[in-house]
Amino acid sequence: MRRLTLLLPARRGLPLIIVCALALAACGDRHVPEPAARPVLVVTPAASGDSGASAFPGEIRAREESALAFQVSGQLLRRDVDAGAHVRRGQVLAEIDPGDLRLQQQSAQAQVASAEAEYARTRTDRARYAALVDQQLISRSQMDAQDAAYTAAQSQLRAARAQADVAGNQAGYTQLRAPRDGLIASREAEAGQVVAAGQAIFMLAGDDGREVAIALPESRIAAFAIGQPAQIELWNRPGVRVPGTIREIAAAADPQARTYAARVAIADDAVEGLELGQSARVYLAAATPETALQVPLTAIQPGVDGAKAVWVVDRAEGTLRSVPVETGAYGARSVPVLSGLAPDALVVAAGGHLLREGQRVTPVDRENRPVQLQAAKPAAVK
Repeated sequence: MRRLTLLLPARRGLPLIIVCALALAACGDRHVPEPAARPVLVVTPAASGDSGASAFPGEIRAREESALAFQVSGQLLRRDVDAGAHVRRGQVLAEIDPGDLRLQQQSAQAQVASAEAEYARTRTDRARYAALVDQQLISRSQMDAQDAAYTAAQSQLRAARAQADVAGNQAGYTQLRAPRDGLIASREAEAGQVVAAGQAIFMLAGDDGREVAIALPESRIAAFAIGQPAQIELWNRPGVRVPGTIREIAAAADPQARTYAARVAIADDAVEGLELGQSARVYLAAATPETALQVPLTAIQPGVDGAKAVWVVDRAEGTLRSVPVETGAYGARSVPVLSGLAPDALVVAAGGHLLREGQRVTPVDRENRPVQLQAAKPAAVK
């Protein structure tokens, strides 16, 4: 023991790396267990169908909606129709007090009579002066003055007649008539109320066609176009869809909602039974090929150089590999994969940010049941 003590100081100069090598050699016989396979949720890509279409809530509206108003102001004497009534073109809907307008019409007619009398007098005087000037009994300047008086009387008569026509039209404006066949969607005034010219009295929904008013998101507005086909489903008729097309898309987005107002026209043979104000859902197909596959949004991961990728489970090895893919327009819950993915691939649907290339995994489905993998080929016996 004393000899060992004496030798230890002599070995203090051994390099540290030799000491570490001796320690590793002493532990070399220990077995490091391989990490257990991590369970991952997998799905197979779904064929494009309704999952590739976007659904937008909407409301049944008339193709032509008109706010009906009087062209003159006055007190509303009566209204002959109520909300929900069906009216015909030319039918009287309401009337305002015509008293003042009729008085104005009578005054205009009196001015026409006065202008006609003045015009007749100047015409007679002009003819008389013309005979006198031929006989050189009056000067030419007097004849010119008579011609000017005749022209002025003629112009005043035309102005009086125009004023009388305006007064007559205004007297006729006291009755509000339907411009077309349609349905009274709402009323905005009551009898006895004083209304201004242009103030809405009724809202008329024309009978010519029905549409669905929807709002398209600003982020995807490039995916929609006028004439694009659509499918319309009423809330009170689940499962029953009628064809339609996008007829109109607003040129500018709503400044608050940041959506574009759009109108989807319903086929004429499918409008029977549709009521104004009904809730509906409009399905617009994504502009992707029919062979596109759909994967959950959560399956898409960032790839190399800003590309997109998904984690796919190798069926033979039970390990992960990153597969770059090309995607289409994103949907509400899924995204179409245009290329790079096989239809039978096992795609990791969630938790991809916690995984790594080559990691061993145990795939499970949404019911937490193990997914059977193809058995790996046995190693050859040497």
